[in-house]
Amino acid sequence: MRNEPRSAWKGACPTLDLDRFLPYRLSVLTNRVSNAIARHYSERFDLSPPEWRVMAALGQASGLSAREVALRTEMDKVQVSRAVARLMRGKRVQKQTDTSDGRITRLSLSTRGRSMYNEIVPLALALEEQFLAALAPRERAALDRLIAKLSQEAERLRV
Repeated sequence: MRNEPRSAWKGACPTLDLDRFLPYRLSVLTNRVSNAIARHYSERFDLSPPEWRVMAALGQASGLSAREVALRTEMDKVQVSRAVARLMRGKRVQKQTDTSDGRITRLSLSTRGRSMYNEIVPLALALEEQFLAALAPRERAALDRLIAKLSQEAERLRV
């Protein structure tokens, strides 16, 4: 059944072949790439992947709430909360109460966090370039289009 089209499964209970199941394959690929990049910054900067994701989100858009960070990074609130707490202890992130709504706390990189971010970004971009070097320019363009298309469809399915 492995090489049969899914339409051939009518009447039979299909099996889930993880090696061909796109969500699983994308998750594994994402984890492999993230872990490879994390090896380069985790020891040097004492950061976990969730902490780096929070810093990356705040490096791009300062003043986000923890909820907004969770939405941008697709991490759950608990992961974001733990990452923010550890980043606060390391004086990499700072909090400020929202001036228009005192219930909301705004996050930003501290001076130390910004300095660290500025060191990691070139490293992350170089590693991304090394990873993408496996693709020809046309393949990269196709990948970008396909990711955008699948992201749009995933967003539609979420609603």
